[in-house]
Parts: sequence; C-alpha cells; structure tokens
Amino acid sequence: MNPQTFDQFRDEALRQGCGEVLVREWPPGHETPLHEHPFDARGLVVRGEFWLTVDGQTRHLQAGERFELARHIPHSERYGPEGATFWAARLNAAPAAG
Repeated sequence: MNPQTFDQFRDEALRQGCGEVLVREWPPGHETPLHEHPFDARGLVVRGEFWLTVDGQTRHLQAGERFELARHIPHSERYGPEGATFWAARLNAAPAAG
C-alpha cells in the first residue's frame, strides 16, 4: 500500500530540513484532545485510519495518505477501531535571530 519505506521517508524528510523523523503508533479508538505543537509536521499514514480536525474541519486519513500541519495550529485526533500508525517528520522552529 505504501510505495515508500520508512528509510526513504526519513531520508527525504531530512533532506528537506526536518530535524526529527519517527514512527507514531496509536491504539484503537484513542482520542487526542485539542492541542498544538511547536513544530511543523508532515506525516504519512502507513496503517489504520484517523480523523484530524483543524478549525472545525475534519479530514479522514487512511493508509497511504499524507498530511501536513503547521506549528501552533490547534487540532485534535481520533483513531479508528484498528488504531493507526504514521510516520512523522518534524521541522522545528528556526532559532531566534540575535
């Protein structure tokens, strides 16, 4: 279902300037309440499904689909009956000029 391997996803993300790439696994039915991150995130769903809600709009993501989320954007997540796994690449905020 995924044309990429994790190593390919990681190498591509690192070339694009991401500082951290990891595997995120969520149990069946898990819900993450409204929160935000101090980094931009890019992801590729590799197993299961989840619903990502941003600003009242919900996107249903399934294996093989990608998503992006800018830093400091409030969002919530809800995972399907089989849970979900996605690969996540994080682009940290640039250091303050000084």
